[in-house]
Amino acid sequence: MPRESELITGDAVVLELRVARLASRCVAFVLDVLLQAALLLGVLLLLNLVGGVDGTLLTVIMLVLLVLVVVGYPTIAETLSRGRTLGKLALGLRVVRDDGGPIRLRHALTRALAAFFVDFWALGLLGVVAFVVSFCSKNGKRVGDFLAGTLVVRERVPATAAPAITMPQPLAEWAAQLDLSGLPDELALAARQYLGRYYKLTEQARQHLGGRLAEDVARAIGAPVPMDAPPWAYLSAVLAERRAREYARRSGHRQPSHDPGDQPPGRDTGNPPPEQPGPFAPPG
Repeated sequence: MPRESELITGDAVVLELRVARLASRCVAFVLDVLLQAALLLGVLLLLNLVGGVDGTLLTVIMLVLLVLVVVGYPTIAETLSRGRTLGKLALGLRVVRDDGGPIRLRHALTRALAAFFVDFWALGLLGVVAFVVSFCSKNGKRVGDFLAGTLVVRERVPATAAPAITMPQPLAEWAAQLDLSGLPDELALAARQYLGRYYKLTEQARQHLGGRLAEDVARAIGAPVPMDAPPWAYLSAVLAERRAREYARRSGHRQPSHDPGDQPPGRDTGNPPPEQPGPFAPPG
């Protein structure tokens, strides 16, 4: 039965996401099917009102529309919304890659084609194939997910304590000058999850993963890591400044982006990792 999954990104970030259960996926699918049926019915009624279409041409038109709606709707919706159809949106679900990243057109198209030919309709026995394969899969994958390298996760999960992302004081003035408009939400999420699980990672994983994420963020915002700043401090400064600006945009006044102390988020006390230089070392 689908359960919490340890989704690992390409940089080995463990994503705190839960694999969608079969029941919620079925409800989302039914909602999407109802929407598709309504679209087809609406077009059919429109064609009848227009009139002048012979039977053969009407059959061809309906076949084309069937393919466009059944395959095109999920492909377009999941591509534009980064993994959500209206049914998934209503249930708080999203399709992601196996590494936790956002899907692209090829993933969405592969899933849609497999849904039409294998999982549900042509050879799917009205969803029996998808149900059996999903039930037997550890992460609730249907055939389309296996072919596309994707899985469906829950976005709305029970509230948990969010990591305390604080501003390292030595970087406060530097961060205030950053242009953060180029920072993608997915990369910010990966950095936040890295910081939240900082003390659950091995020392080697902290260094390697933090360095990779810091490089990705630096490329995205065009600001290299300041000299002597460890990756966790760089990422924390960027996220804290981003949060402060978002708060200011919504409320009209700026939220303080730093708190006393420079310890990395994820734990109140603990020994500093070896890579932390003097001014960034948390108090003992």
